[in-house]
Amino acid sequence: MGKRWRVRPHDADRVAYFERSAGVAPLVAHLLLSRGVVDPSAAKTFLEAKLGDLRDPGELPGVNTAADRVHEAVRDKRRIVIYGDYDADGMTATAILYNCLQLLGADVGYYVPNRLEDGYGLNHDALETLARRGAKMIITVDCGIASVSEAEKARELGLELIITDHHEMGERLPEAAALVHPRLPGTHYPFGGLCGAGVALKLAWAICQRASGAQRVAPRMREFLLSALGLAAIGTVADVVPLIDENRLIVRHGLASLSAKPPPGLAALIQITKLDRNPTLSSEDIAFSLGPRLNAAGRLGQAQLGVELLTTQSQERAQSLAEYIHELNKSRDSLDRSILLAARKQIKEHGDADDEPALVLAGRGWHAGVIGIVAGRLAERYHRPVVMISLDELGVKPGIGSARSIPGFNLYDALTACAPRLVGYGGHAAAAGLRIDEAEVEGFRAEFCEFAAANVTAESRVASLHIDVEAPLSQLTLRTIEQMEQLAPFGEGNPRPLLCTSGVELVDAPRRMGEGARHLSLKVRQQNLNLRAVAFGKAEWAEEIEKAAAPLDIAYRPVINQFRGRRSVELHLVDWRVAKQDAPVGA
Repeated sequence: MGKRWRVRPHDADRVAYFERSAGVAPLVAHLLLSRGVVDPSAAKTFLEAKLGDLRDPGELPGVNTAADRVHEAVRDKRRIVIYGDYDADGMTATAILYNCLQLLGADVGYYVPNRLEDGYGLNHDALETLARRGAKMIITVDCGIASVSEAEKARELGLELIITDHHEMGERLPEAAALVHPRLPGTHYPFGGLCGAGVALKLAWAICQRASGAQRVAPRMREFLLSALGLAAIGTVADVVPLIDENRLIVRHGLASLSAKPPPGLAALIQITKLDRNPTLSSEDIAFSLGPRLNAAGRLGQAQLGVELLTTQSQERAQSLAEYIHELNKSRDSLDRSILLAARKQIKEHGDADDEPALVLAGRGWHAGVIGIVAGRLAERYHRPVVMISLDELGVKPGIGSARSIPGFNLYDALTACAPRLVGYGGHAAAAGLRIDEAEVEGFRAEFCEFAAANVTAESRVASLHIDVEAPLSQLTLRTIEQMEQLAPFGEGNPRPLLCTSGVELVDAPRRMGEGARHLSLKVRQQNLNLRAVAFGKAEWAEEIEKAAAPLDIAYRPVINQFRGRRSVELHLVDWRVAKQDAPVGA
């Protein structure tokens, strides 16, 4: 089923005024207005995104208490363990605090739970093991704010617990020496969207201030913090938090730090992924290359190696780890594709997906660390809530499930409605996990689909494409797209601009390209102007577009392609349709 195109309306007079006042191209004026920059004088501030606009770390709730406690522990040579999480945000947050405390000469180590064996967050067994090994202080990163019983266990074991997190809180907060969280109850921090690595960066900054004895940190600590910005940028993009406010500043300047002087492990990973061919790194490089490789290590139970990659100073070890993690990502990608093929086959066997309010799929031996990715891809493709269940090979243990939603459908509410069928579940509106006995799968499928049928309207089952502006190809000059790039970094909350153009013609037949011929390349023309367009992962469009044999309406994201020193405008195709000669694009 095709997507519904919705073009954002705009006031032509207002755009023209903003264009003149801010000194930007018409397209850029429109985009700034649509992103809430309504004052031309504020456009310069937005486009410059100065590092000095980051808030002082002491403003973040709980940071001052935590920094004081950590500084004392460092001074007293007490054993400190950073307790991380197994995703890219958790790994980078762990690395930031570990590097910081090592710089200060602390007795410090780190622990990252195994996704497949330990599960998410603090757990009792790990705390007992760490206490037995001599830990005196535990600092959580990217986890812990809901760990009430675990905090009690830490206190019983004589562990001083510092919790730093950004996730949702329960009705009761854990009792700890300090809680650091941008949305802590009773506080009013101006920006609640920091990720775990962003929170860790703020704590590291505050610790460095105490070690320096001043607000302005010592030169070697300033150098460390600039490097830590790069790690925080990776965590911020990979965790898909909104790239606005402080997150935009962290990523903008973190990318500059990574481009100029990456630490050994990331330098090796950047080289292996061939990102070193680009003059600078972008948020998309993190989102599609660096982040997925770190996450692959976590998904396949090797998060400790991910943290080691981010912290090692050995060039030889960095190269070895980068190569291993790169291969892990290939394995993850292979698992991903095989499970995706099996899932799509199952969907076809069960009938027409367009007739189903939701999709609940189950397979024996599907890798539990990968099914969430596949669920997300299927939810995007079919625009339905999707639950993927990995059944135990022997049929003895409960199956493990991952679910992904669509806008307007609350997964957590749906699982709550089906709770009697489940061994356990958790998550939030957009993503969730569950455990279920195999005998309950069919009953759960029926109840989940019944809930979806009652709570997902027919209209919401059609995906909408929200387009910033309609523009002729003639407006896509290199200078305009260069100005557009100043809106970066792009990602959640600040997406790369999505444009559409009506009535373009094909210059020649579309062709498949890339590894496994998975991608599509074509040239389009409008009024004697030719531009190249590519569609990643959409090779199946080739025959459909060629058969259309008519002018097309295209939706795309314009980018600057750099090849052998030549810069040109390229279109990343998102959607297309046969041109409607008698209807507006927004129809």
